[in-house]
Amino acid sequence: MSDGTAGVDTGWRGKAVAADDENLPIDESISRRREARSLLGSLLRPYTSVVAVLAVVVVVENAARLSVPLLVQRGIDHGIPPIVAGGTARELFLILAALCGVVALQATSRMYFLRRSGRIGQEILIELRRRLFRHFQRLDVAFHDRYTSGRVVARSTNDVDAIQDMLATGFDGLITAVLTMFGTAVLLVVLDWRLGLACLCAFPVLVALTWWFRSESSRTYLKVREAAALVIVQFVETMTGIKAVQAYNREPRNQEIFEGVADQYKSINERAFKLLAVFMPAVRLTGNLTTGAVLLYGGYLVLEDQMTLGTLTAFLLYLRIFFEPMQEISQFFNTFQSASAALEKIAGVLAQDPDITDPEHPVRLTDVKGHITFDDVHFSYVPDRPVLPSLTLDIPAGQTVALVGTTGAGKTTIAKLLARFYDPVSGAVTLDGTDLRDVAQADLRTHVVMVTQENFMFEGTIADNIRFGRPSATDAEVREAAIAVGADRFIDALPEGYLTDVAKRGGRLSAGQRQLIAFARAFLADPAVLILDEATSSLDIPSERMVQRALATVLADRTAVVIAHRLSTVQIADRVLVLEHGEVVEDGPPDELIDAGGRFAALHRAWIESLA
Repeated sequence: MSDGTAGVDTGWRGKAVAADDENLPIDESISRRREARSLLGSLLRPYTSVVAVLAVVVVVENAARLSVPLLVQRGIDHGIPPIVAGGTARELFLILAALCGVVALQATSRMYFLRRSGRIGQEILIELRRRLFRHFQRLDVAFHDRYTSGRVVARSTNDVDAIQDMLATGFDGLITAVLTMFGTAVLLVVLDWRLGLACLCAFPVLVALTWWFRSESSRTYLKVREAAALVIVQFVETMTGIKAVQAYNREPRNQEIFEGVADQYKSINERAFKLLAVFMPAVRLTGNLTTGAVLLYGGYLVLEDQMTLGTLTAFLLYLRIFFEPMQEISQFFNTFQSASAALEKIAGVLAQDPDITDPEHPVRLTDVKGHITFDDVHFSYVPDRPVLPSLTLDIPAGQTVALVGTTGAGKTTIAKLLARFYDPVSGAVTLDGTDLRDVAQADLRTHVVMVTQENFMFEGTIADNIRFGRPSATDAEVREAAIAVGADRFIDALPEGYLTDVAKRGGRLSAGQRQLIAFARAFLADPAVLILDEATSSLDIPSERMVQRALATVLADRTAVVIAHRLSTVQIADRVLVLEHGEVVEDGPPDELIDAGGRFAALHRAWIESLA
């Protein structure tokens, strides 16, 4: 989830996404299906009794629907003849009344089913969205470093929509189709076994067609979901990094990549439509041929007085009902295969356990001073490639420590371990003598706050962004925090002051203004330990000086770890640690290190020369 990668050729990323969900080993694929079934079961479990009632309602609805041809047959054979013979129409009226009754019952049961199933479906979907959002927030930084923002969006939107389609129409269509087909088959045989058996000769053909379609669509619709995910990933990644795309004139290449995945999506969808183009006409042809055979043979039986006209009419009506569900079955396979693939992906995400977890019996932090120690800490992002081979470090409470060194020296890694975005491979990071792994994350983040160089601004007002770490803060406290870091001057100059909308990612504010708001946010949160990661790296000189003045206020009376390439930020530190390959090679007050003429002195001299 980085803006910077959006301008890079992302053709490889689509393959990575596909590899994540497709062509899995057999045992892992089976595990995914089990996870998906377990997820669906947990979502449906609270509604078991209601689902049972709805199943009865569906049976009643279909029984009422299937009784209509029987009543038509009864009306033709027993209701009309008395009228033709000059008798009473009483039986015909009774049959018409019964017909109206079953039609009303069908409509009422259908209405009840749609209302109740629709409500349950929406409750299931909102629960799924809540679980997914909650779980994405629980998953650690390491997961989000490797899981692209496009895939997160695909799981939360496209895949959930596929499940919504299945809940809205899929199961209802399948149950109705199965009940209709088997109910109709039984009634055909009951009406006239000879003509019924003749009709059922078409059944093996329908079974063969359905089996073929199910098998082919299973593979095809899985590829449809994969291709849809690739389109979303490419679109989101490009639009997220649109500034980098335009800055490097990447529009033509990104357009080429997007058109490639879009064409792949189009081709796979065309394959799906071709399956329907074969399946549906084949079913209709089978139905029409069967209807023609029934009409021919049934007409002969009527002429020979071996069958009544009403029975033949009922047969033709039942045949129409018999073949109608095939379209619903094909549509069910469409939605079911799409939803199954989506459910497997969502279940796969929900099955991910965060690497950073709370202890079973967390230690409660009270009266935190801010004393930090790294005790023989070993850490690596990739096995056998240590970033911190063996770091031992002690930072007394209230001390401001600056970390400097070349790129890849381990500065940001130290910050992430201190914020417990990662855990050490071995060794321990402690706060006031307590191992961070023994502290609940919510408790730890109350006392340890990290301000990154991105200074992420959320959509909303300036006041909303300042109170981000303390939502309960009053307007007076928000203003006090802004005054403390010197942000009040530019905020008061804005037309709407603290109620000014910062726009998407703080687009209406300068880099320096966003930095000051981030400092006000940290000041309001009032942590015992504050980590600043490249706090002034993207600022111009006037903005940097403005931020430097705010730093003195923010860092006062708390332990601070400051990571900076600009050595102007280092001047306010009590102590400087020079890192090289994850090891501390120099340690001391900045003035002493400059006088010592070592690596920090060389860095300081190079910085002075750059200013000149």
